Amino acid sequence: MGNVNEWKRSHYIILSEIIKDELSEAEELKGGKKFEIGNTISHVTLQRFFENDYQDKTHSDLRFLKTLDKICIFLGYKDLNDYILSIRYKNQDDDETDDQSYLTHMVYEYCATAFEFCKQFPNHNTKLFKDLVFDDSPFLERVSLFSKELCDKDFQLVTKNNRSNYEVFDIQMVTDDPEKKILESQEFWNLLFKVGETGEEHFVNQLSTQIYFIKKINNTWKIWDNYNPDAGMLNRKIETT
Repeated sequence: MGNVNEWKRSHYIILSEIIKDELSEAEELKGGKKFEIGNTISHVTLQRFFENDYQDKTHSDLRFLKTLDKICIFLGYKDLNDYILSIRYKNQDDDETDDQSYLTHMVYEYCATAFEFCKQFPNHNTKLFKDLVFDDSPFLERVSLFSKELCDKDFQLVTKNNRSNYEVFDIQMVTDDPEKKILESQEFWNLLFKVGETGEEHFVNQLSTQIYFIKKINNTWKIWDNYNPDAGMLNRKIETT
């Protein structure tokens, strides 16, 4: 058809012939449907269609619907309804994909925020989690409890020369309900803390599978709870020393 920015009359004539050839072989138009809607579209109709030269009242006109039917068959669909359904399902799939991407990003964002939270020790700034974790959630309560103990002991995260780092990977959707999502992630946390003036060092070096329970409350998705088999590990280690 040529790589041009603006079609001329000749382009629509050529397209009309291509459509005619394709529809003459189409399975969908074998039998009575060929006589019902025909197997040709004039170049004038194509030009009006592509240039959107139709009035609103035309859109419900039977001839216009037949034209749409033939265009859809030419594009590989059974008919206009088949095209509409396929687009509807595609949009639903896209929405579901967007939802999962959004929730996956939430887990990444939480981990980044948790790392920033530790970098601020001994300042106990749980407000960092406000946009990601529900205020009254059991998860925030546990995070606050464990971290408060470390802050009270003047723990400070060592980040110089990348001494402390983390990695999150392989996030999977486990449960996909309208009001609740459960995501599973693999996380590696390598953290070095020093205690106040003494300089005593404490390491966190763990690879674990974590489960995030995400809820929808008041039309807002946030983390409600988290299963981390190593939660509070450093606190327990300190208690036994």
